[in-house]
Amino acid sequence: MSKKYQLIKDHLCKFLHYEVTKTGLKKVVLGLSGGLDSAVVALLAKEVFDNNLLCIMMPSHYSSQSSLDDALILINKFQLPYESISIEPLLKSYESNMDSKLRKGNFSARMRMSILFDISAKESALVLGTSNKSELLLGYGTIFGDLASAINPIGDIYKSELFEFAEFLGVNDEILTKAPSADLYENQSDESDLGYSYAQIDKVLFEFVDNRKSRVELLESGFDVKIVDMIIKRVYQNQFKRKPPIIAKLSTRTINHDFLYPRDIRL
Repeated sequence: MSKKYQLIKDHLCKFLHYEVTKTGLKKVVLGLSGGLDSAVVALLAKEVFDNNLLCIMMPSHYSSQSSLDDALILINKFQLPYESISIEPLLKSYESNMDSKLRKGNFSARMRMSILFDISAKESALVLGTSNKSELLLGYGTIFGDLASAINPIGDIYKSELFEFAEFLGVNDEILTKAPSADLYENQSDESDLGYSYAQIDKVLFEFVDNRKSRVELLESGFDVKIVDMIIKRVYQNQFKRKPPIIAKLSTRTINHDFLYPRDIRL
């Protein structure tokens, strides 16, 4: 197992180095929440960029103290450069207009990403994404919020697999053993929101996405109809979050339709 994760680590470190340096930049910035995903990305980035990494903690009045403490343990263990910027004033100035936890959570996520991109401009850095494959497929994230980034090293790793990878990297037990949470509001839990554990969800996602099994084949394999239908519905409903905005075609060469160049195009 360690050999597998060493190969993954080596590949992702090379990916980060290449994707950042080809832009002419040398620095990266990411949001550090005290959760598993951002911890993994932070340790990969530390390996590649050392002190050219900047982790930003962005608590609000809804953040749990344990998440902040867990992030600080990781920071001290690996000597991660960091700053703490509260989004509480930004959120409080507008939250009286919001009537649901979902709206508050989405607003919080977008405020945090606004801060990250502002700091990236200040530091001449790229923003690293921390969304895993499970979240991206389910659309479990905020468009232009936590789903936004310049590059994402963990977007092809399922959440359930990230636990083993994080343990291999040395992420502290406080983060490894707690229930996954975006910490967007008090007592928020990913698995409560989704209705199933990531272990359950990822088994279905893997068969549906990676092995391309149909709904009928999934049910014949023994998966419960409720989780199968929930996952298929979410994967299709949230496709818009995984693609650039759709542009109405009027000309012979329309961006994202037939005006397409490779990501690495150069003059």
